[in-house]
Amino acid sequence: MVLAGGTTGGHGDSESTLLLATKAPKDSFHLAYIIYFTLGFGYLLPWNAFVTAVDYFSYLYPDASVDRIFAVVYMVVSLICLVFIVLYSHKSNAYVRINVGLILFVVTLLVVPVMDVVYTRGRVGLYEGLYVTVGSVVVCGAADAMVQGGVIGSAGELPERYMQAVLAGTAGSGVLVSVLRILTKSVFPQDASGLRKSANLYFAVSIVVMVICIVFYNVVEKLPVVKYYKDLKVQATNMEEEEKGPLTGSVWRSTLWQIVESVKWYGFGIVLIYLVTLSIFPGYITEDVHSSLLKDWYSILLITGYNVFDLVGKSLTAVYVVQTTKIAIGGCVVRLLFLPLFFACLHGPPIFRTEIPVTFLTCLMGLTNGYLTSVLMMMAPKVIQLQHAETAGVVMVLFLVAGLAAGSVVSWCWVI
Repeated sequence: MVLAGGTTGGHGDSESTLLLATKAPKDSFHLAYIIYFTLGFGYLLPWNAFVTAVDYFSYLYPDASVDRIFAVVYMVVSLICLVFIVLYSHKSNAYVRINVGLILFVVTLLVVPVMDVVYTRGRVGLYEGLYVTVGSVVVCGAADAMVQGGVIGSAGELPERYMQAVLAGTAGSGVLVSVLRILTKSVFPQDASGLRKSANLYFAVSIVVMVICIVFYNVVEKLPVVKYYKDLKVQATNMEEEEKGPLTGSVWRSTLWQIVESVKWYGFGIVLIYLVTLSIFPGYITEDVHSSLLKDWYSILLITGYNVFDLVGKSLTAVYVVQTTKIAIGGCVVRLLFLPLFFACLHGPPIFRTEIPVTFLTCLMGLTNGYLTSVLMMMAPKVIQLQHAETAGVVMVLFLVAGLAAGSVVSWCWVI
């Protein structure tokens, strides 16, 4: 039986009956798709702003490995918060979580430029400023858990194209900050003043986008196509509660365990993807490889190449999605080869230590990261009943952040 959105059998017979009862409204002018793309674009922008402003932070705090500190703190905090969200998602409201998270993003993004004007003023070695910045990263990590978990969960309740939109949006944010970094490096002098202006621009743009996301999210909840699937979820939830009783205590724990069991192999693939990616990107790219030809442009161009190909990979799933789970997860396992290959680019024969192999591997890593992430995240919620698709989406984000956190820790092995 074919469900609305083009999936087969994923949400169960009761949901199929409901879907057949009425026809899903059209997404007029693709507005819902555009908004979900923008939300995906937005919720990764704060993280990308902190990472992209690393030149400025490294200038202010020369004795700190800023990239790696940010990555570990952000991912670990996000992971812990996601665990609580998964455990208590049945008692909380995704609408509230997302709005609170977006507001926290705006507040934390304001901290860095305000602190720069009031306190640090571009002075080197004021490590109190680093502590405040890391505190902002902590709050951003918590906000990311609320927003990312909510948006992915919400997209999981809709046809697959909306999940694809969110994931393409996340890649788009990386491309934007890379373009901004190239522009600011070209326009502003690479001294204290230029680095300050660049960093403040990243955060200013991010704040504007976050405000747009707040408005857009509150609009998309009112669109007919989204309300249609939300109503289906309510109907399916009511039917389940009539059958099983309220989803509390042991009933909820049993349901949650069944959800995890259903998506565990998709989650395993996601963990592998980001274990590999975060162990290499951005720490290895920004700190460990060097070019006498491109000098300090080298890491910027590598990051841009990764982000562009990540966007290409996540956009390809709008055209074709691998339908075999084993192939998708097998691709995630094959990506482990990136670790020895990048190791060879540091310690192997001279030909491997040149710009072309490193650039090729970085772009290929971005392409496979984008495509396989999109495939697995689109597949997972569709093997779960509609009323639990949001929870399945949050569980997948939990796997994703677990992979990010593990990769962030493994990235320190390059230093060791």
